[in-house]
Amino acid sequence: MAQTSGRAIVPVLASCGLVASFMQTLVVPLIPAFPKLLNASATDASWVVTVTLLAGAIITPVAGRLGDLYGKRRVLLANLAVLVVGSAVSALTSELALMVVGRGLQGCAMGVIPLGISIMRDELAPEKVSGAVALMSATLGVGGAIGLPLAAVVAQNADWHVLFWSSAALGVICAGLILRYVGESPVHTPAPFDYVGALGLVVGLTCLLLPIVKGAEWGWGSAGTLATAAAAIVVLLAWGWYQLRRRDPLVDLRVSARRPVLFTNLASILVGFSMYAMALSFPQLLQAPSATGYGLGRTMVQAGLCLAPNGLVMMALSPVSARLTNRHGARVTLMTGSVVIALGYVFAILLMDNVVELITASVIIGAGVGIAYAAMPALIMGSVPVTETASANGLNALMRSVGTSTSSAVMATLLANLTITVGALTVPSLAGFRTTFAAAAVAAVIGLGLTALVPRVRAKTAAPEPAAV
Repeated sequence: MAQTSGRAIVPVLASCGLVASFMQTLVVPLIPAFPKLLNASATDASWVVTVTLLAGAIITPVAGRLGDLYGKRRVLLANLAVLVVGSAVSALTSELALMVVGRGLQGCAMGVIPLGISIMRDELAPEKVSGAVALMSATLGVGGAIGLPLAAVVAQNADWHVLFWSSAALGVICAGLILRYVGESPVHTPAPFDYVGALGLVVGLTCLLLPIVKGAEWGWGSAGTLATAAAAIVVLLAWGWYQLRRRDPLVDLRVSARRPVLFTNLASILVGFSMYAMALSFPQLLQAPSATGYGLGRTMVQAGLCLAPNGLVMMALSPVSARLTNRHGARVTLMTGSVVIALGYVFAILLMDNVVELITASVIIGAGVGIAYAAMPALIMGSVPVTETASANGLNALMRSVGTSTSSAVMATLLANLTITVGALTVPSLAGFRTTFAAAAVAAVIGLGLTALVPRVRAKTAAPEPAAV
């Protein structure tokens, strides 16, 4: 068995986090082409993106709990194996159904992020944990942002299936690094796995997203839309009731009900929603024909490259976020990130006439996401016992994934229904883009308000600087 290497553990786990979050935006450059490539409607094709986020939302608490029970390294390797299988399935098909299955399996890679955070807390020296966790948490946003231009280059210059073979290769490389440099964590919490709770979470979240994605097609007041929405409410309430009464639940809602954890998780939903709105809307605005009067007429690769600085800014600000947290507390840091995100979308609403303005808006939003995402684990881990670290981080990642998957469904619906026709092309309208930006800004502001409800905690003046990471 591999022995954990103090020098290698942070870059190895952060690299795995980047690959996992890359799966969220792997196919975003292909969204305009998917209806033709998969012979499906735009609404149905949107499931190729949404199912990955849904799977990520489901797997994060499941992986966290399994990590507490059976070993975090072992479960992390299993997540990467599922990623490789899902990538192979997607690479071998051009049918919507199989593509959705493969993309769902790829989404299971998201479990490596809460597991990686927990391994860091278990294995690293206390003075190194803050910066390392901030970096790992930031990969949730960074991987997707950096992956956009890379995916665009591959998709534009090779058969689009190469994207999935590439992701399979990345999964294999990450598994090899884990086997070589990361040992098994000594912290375990023996208990039976909550299969009923896992099933309830799958059904509840699926019913939650289905009416959002299909509502415009079915009719917002149709029986199907109302029935699935009602089913989501009933199932999730029943799931919560069951979790509270089970001795070893999938998600310990009693721990999660602590005020710092509760409001941090609620804010995480809103920040995740705001973050993913940019990933879906900005590439489409950059690629929209200039004949629309607002589209910037860029190629797939150019659009991806325009958004690359956003990911670099997220990565650069993760240690800054850790430093802010050490000095002023994670609550203030998360609030700061939320404000910056909102300002970025306001900038986009007012100034979206050229590429420079849109890049500037994306950089501002990326800065806010980098600051906010890196602060969340600090709030969570300061409020739960060490034996619940993986589960608590899994729940927080779940909340972020609920935000991103909901954002995917909402933004795809808005952009698919607020359209104009230019020649033979149907593209999102200017009103559609501004509506998505406004919705994301409002979500960030609500996230700010929820974070303000987190109790103040005195910052540790002797906290270590994260620069060593």
